[in-house]
Parts: sequence; C-alpha cells; structure tokens
Amino acid sequence: MKKYLLPLIPLLAAGQAFAQARPLFNGKDLTGWKGEGYVVEDGAIVATPKARNLVTEDTFANYVLEFDFQLTPGANNGLGINYPGEGDAAYTGLELQILDDTAEKYKDLKDAQSHGSIYLLAAAKRGSLKPVGEWNHQKVTVTRSSVVVVVNGTEILRRDLDDLSLRNRKHKGAQRIAGHIAFLGHGDKVSFKNINIEEMPLDANIEGVKAAGFTRIFDGKGLTGWKHDPKTTNWAAVNGILKHNGKAAEIKDLWTEKEYGDFQIAFDWRWTGRGNKKAQPVVLPDGNHKVGPDGKPVTEEIEEMDSGIYLRGSTKAQVNLWNWSVGSGEVYGYRMDKSQPEEVRAGVTPKVKMDRPQGEWNRMMITMKGDVLTVLLNGRKVIEQAQLPGIPAKGPIGLQHHGQAIEFANIWVKEL
Repeated sequence: MKKYLLPLIPLLAAGQAFAQARPLFNGKDLTGWKGEGYVVEDGAIVATPKARNLVTEDTFANYVLEFDFQLTPGANNGLGINYPGEGDAAYTGLELQILDDTAEKYKDLKDAQSHGSIYLLAAAKRGSLKPVGEWNHQKVTVTRSSVVVVVNGTEILRRDLDDLSLRNRKHKGAQRIAGHIAFLGHGDKVSFKNINIEEMPLDANIEGVKAAGFTRIFDGKGLTGWKHDPKTTNWAAVNGILKHNGKAAEIKDLWTEKEYGDFQIAFDWRWTGRGNKKAQPVVLPDGNHKVGPDGKPVTEEIEEMDSGIYLRGSTKAQVNLWNWSVGSGEVYGYRMDKSQPEEVRAGVTPKVKMDRPQGEWNRMMITMKGDVLTVLLNGRKVIEQAQLPGIPAKGPIGLQHHGQAIEFANIWVKEL
C-alpha cells in the first residue's frame, strides 16, 4: 500500500503559489449568504437586534479569511467556522468570539470568552481591540490542523485543532475540519465589511510527486490541457482549486486533451454545496441491491452528491464520487450491468466506505493497468484488482458532473 501513497503523503505548502483572495461580500447585498436579521448599509453587513446566524451558502476548508468589523458598546457577535449549517454553531462548529470585551458587563468573563477566543475551548490574548466605534481588522487562518487569529496586526490566538479535538471528544465542532462560515448574532449592532477569503487546496509534496514520475495535469490557474467550452462558467480555477459551481443549467464534463493507456491518477476532491434528499438503494458487497422480506428494494434517504472520474474515454468505466451507502470508488456502469460475471460486479463494489464527512477534502488514487482497476481512498484500498472487461485500451480522463458543487485539486498523472 505504501508504494501507492508515498508520492502525496509528505506535506508542503503547495497551494501558496496560487494564493489570491476573493470577496465573500459584494458590498451591495447578501448574495452568497443565508440568514435573517442582517442588512447592508454603506457597504457593510450590519447585525440588527433580530440578527442570529448569517451563513455562507458554500463550505470552506483550508483558507485565510480577512474582514473589518466595528463594535458598539458591549456588543456581542461571533465568527462561526467549520459550521455544518445546523444547530448552535458554538457546539456543532467552532465559534470565535467577536465581542467588546472591554465593557463593564463582561468584567467577569472566562478566559475563553474574550474576543478572538474559541468559545469555551481556547483563550485568546486580550488588548488588541481598538476603541469601541473604530474599525478593526481581523485575519483568521483555518487549516486541517490549526486556527490562527490576528487582530489589528497582533496574533491573539494560535491553536492546534488536532489537540483541541483530542481534548474535547464530546464537542462535535472540535471534530470537524471543514464547513460553512457564519456571523453569529446576539441582538447587538456589529458591522462587517471588506470580507475576503483566500482558499487553498490540501498540501502536497510537489517535488516528491515529480520524483515519483507524476505530471501535473491541472496547473491551478486555468483549464489548459482540458477540453472545455470557453463560454461556460461552471468550471473555474481558483488558487490551485478546480471548482464546479453546481449550477444545473451549466452542467458539463471536463476531458483531458491527452489520451492515456495504463496510468495512475492522484487527486484531492471535496463537496462544497448541498444536494437534494433522495431515497437510494442500499448496495450489498456483491454489487446487488438489498431487498426486504417483501422482495422490494431497501432504501435509505441521503443528501445525494454525485460526480466521478471517467477512465479512457468510457462513460461506463466511471469511478464514482458519491455518498451512496457503498461509498466512493464504485464503478456504477459495471456494477449495474447484469450481463457481467458476478465476480466483476462484486469487484467494482467498494469493500469499505472511506469517504470523509461532506465538505472535507478526500484524497484518491486510481490505478488502471490493462483492464484491471485499483482505487485507494483516504489511505485504504476500496477497490482492488477489479476487472473492467471491454474497457478501451486508451482514451482521455474525464471529470464527470451531476449538478452539485464540487472541487478538485492536486491532480497528477503517471503513465505506466
């Protein structure tokens, strides 16, 4: 197994080469956000007495968020990170306090309740806020394993999230590493403007990958090397991340210009939007659908997310990225082909579900040699030596799309 994973395991800040911030707030309206009790005044988002949670429509992982904020006397708000979009963000995600901690009514605050603190979990240094009424600037860096908060040029918090998770096993938010961003109102007037985010993909050891014989097929800047309609806007390159916006009217697959025979492809991917609730079949290890005592298919309701990787130009040979019960890595076209031998259908059915929670990055490696397929997902073989009878000997690689927002990064190929 190590020989497959070695090229991508060592970590290096690869995404920094593409770093470029983009606005999360257009200064005019709340496009891209959901919530009530917030208004836009003079180019700023303002929390009214009715303000509670204002949540981004998209989810984020590995980013730098910067914004300006203005407090009123005694005002209380919060910044939600890694928030699933449901429940109390201080517990289902993490809440960074936004608070006039100089107010007399907060004189008895706990250490982990001051401005910039991770609410009740990690204390920030006090004394960085400007006088109430002035604009402050805050920079928050969130990665898989850490959060750093800088206010007006002073670092007030640096916390290892892996350690935080271990120390707070019962805190659901401390176990998360991706999610929505939110402003968490408490009925006080607080204003926000100049809200920008700089997203980055998972780190990858570029030199190690190159030394192992891999070639980058997504340069992080554009769609060079991929067949695409230049008029469509559904696919876009942002800071080393290949994004699909999930808009159904613009669903198009991407195909490499180059064709491949035997190859390995390694890449990262994650869901960034939401799907529709659907009842889908429960898939058994042999590739068949589970049926009940009445002979009818057993289903489970899921928030369906669906994409995949086409191999050698074949839409039948699609390694699925999805959240059905069987997990990603499954080859639907072969599993559902009842004319295929039982061992073929069972072979393309994942042996274990290794998908990370929605919104988190997954790392996959696909090996195609002859008509034999192996798929690793997050360090485990989910498909091993599965046969794909009739697959073309050569063809392009495709990124398939079904209408949910998805991101790809660190896409590398090695010809065998």
